[in-house]
Amino acid sequence: MKQIALVTDSTSDIPASIKEKLNVTVIPLQIVFDNKIYSDGIDLTSDNFYKLLQESPVLPKSSQPTPEDFINVYTKLLEQYKEVLSIHISSGLSGTLNAAHLAKQKLEDRIHIVDSKSISLGIGLLVNEAARHIKEGLSAKEIVNKLQSVRKNSETLFTLNTLEYLHKGGRIGKVSSLMGSMLNIKPIIRVNEDGIYVPYGKVRSQNKALKYITESFQELAKGRKAINMAVAHGAAHEAGLKLKEMLENAFSANATFTQVGPVIGVHTGPGTIGAAIQFEDC
Repeated sequence: MKQIALVTDSTSDIPASIKEKLNVTVIPLQIVFDNKIYSDGIDLTSDNFYKLLQESPVLPKSSQPTPEDFINVYTKLLEQYKEVLSIHISSGLSGTLNAAHLAKQKLEDRIHIVDSKSISLGIGLLVNEAARHIKEGLSAKEIVNKLQSVRKNSETLFTLNTLEYLHKGGRIGKVSSLMGSMLNIKPIIRVNEDGIYVPYGKVRSQNKALKYITESFQELAKGRKAINMAVAHGAAHEAGLKLKEMLENAFSANATFTQVGPVIGVHTGPGTIGAAIQFEDC
């Protein structure tokens, strides 16, 4: 049997090419548009999603996988692998992790579940590191311990075109403090160590937001080297590329580039631009 199977969920926004390279199984969340159910990344792509979002008079909803969904995936993988390492969206933002734990309770004790305490690109950083350690031959428990350090040394920041989607989707949290001052303001949001959204700043244009994000990452780096970087956008390709260039120049490192997927897009809306960076351990 093979050693360790790697699993994540579709909120990790891992591009198809990288997903194949890392040999990761992705469990899709679902999107409900006008009572029609789509599986994230399977029958609803990012491009199609933002087009539907513009056309829909009703805000779509996202739905987490069921424990049965996880059981089906885990059962098949355990036929081929000795253990499963499952990394998912922050428990502070979704019940996905709880569904994974419920599935584990009904199966063998060969499943290791990790709360990324992050979203989107932040999850992807952990998945990338887990894949590297699997290739190196580390045990699942060793990898889980190493991912705690990765999580501690990673930062995720993003800017939104509007807080409307976070508010209507019920994910506004502590960012609600910005609601009263949002006229022509671009908020900067950080995913904190507890895995929830917190306000990190606000500026008056998208260009200023990209500069603020870049300078904020430099401050958060505390002189440390950037090991992995990823940039994503939600229907804001040109601005996303601009942030990618700014971060690559600031840290002399290459960044992967992708589009925010449908589930995260439901809550952030078009015009979202963000990045996640893993720094060296200090």
